[in-house]
Amino acid sequence: MIAFDFEYYKPSTIREAVDTYQPAYQSGKQAIFYSGGTEFITFARTNKKTADVVIDIKGIPECTALKIVGDELIIGAAVTLTTIVESKLFPLLSETVKRIADHTSRNKITIGGNLNSHFMYREGILPFLLADAHAKIAGKEKERVLPLKQLLNEGLGEGEFLVQIHVDHSYVNLPFSSIKRTRISTIGYPIVTVAALVKDQHIRTAFSGVCEFPFRLDAIEKILNDVSTAKEERIEQVIHHLPAPVVQDIHASAEYRKFVLKNVLTDTLEALEGTI
Repeated sequence: MIAFDFEYYKPSTIREAVDTYQPAYQSGKQAIFYSGGTEFITFARTNKKTADVVIDIKGIPECTALKIVGDELIIGAAVTLTTIVESKLFPLLSETVKRIADHTSRNKITIGGNLNSHFMYREGILPFLLADAHAKIAGKEKERVLPLKQLLNEGLGEGEFLVQIHVDHSYVNLPFSSIKRTRISTIGYPIVTVAALVKDQHIRTAFSGVCEFPFRLDAIEKILNDVSTAKEERIEQVIHHLPAPVVQDIHASAEYRKFVLKNVLTDTLEALEGTI
């Protein structure tokens, strides 16, 4: 049960959503954009998150789009993980998100909700980082398109919301690997998730669960693609080039995460080096 009252709106256009947010914000109300709502409901029930105004973007056609237009795959922010898995339009993305939560939860969790999650994992972003995806953002001034990597680094501005993710279709059927290791079951928060694909004879890798944020680094890919160096040595070098300290929490110690990461990278290289 949510112990506070809020105003609920379900606009049918991007402009209507923006125009609903602005007067609420200017009057001092706390307004949020809402797609799947699973995270908001979870936190609201435990009084860890509140809102005066909730703006549901699932009624906006652009936010529920899942289609190929020309040479682009377009995925709306309000598309559920289950829909993405079943569509198979981007196999690496389908494989990566199909182990986020359980099936019932994936029916409600949206890709936009996962990308903007308060949890550190945000595994759904990994395939998009590998595919140099772009994000379409709507806000008070105008709609804009920017590299998804930039959105990951900078976040959304006040009054902005994610409308769509755009992926060049040349990426969607490339050789790939997606490996997730959890503490106990096949479903749960990752100790390590590594997504990878091969583009132009080059292995790209993106990581979740290792540090307190998902990431993709050119320096790590340079190490992993240096076939003049033994595989074991390359993997050891990766451990020393991580962008932040390795996470240590109730799911795994930092040392155990490093051990699992080494094994996952070994499996990833074995799966993909043969495709080059």
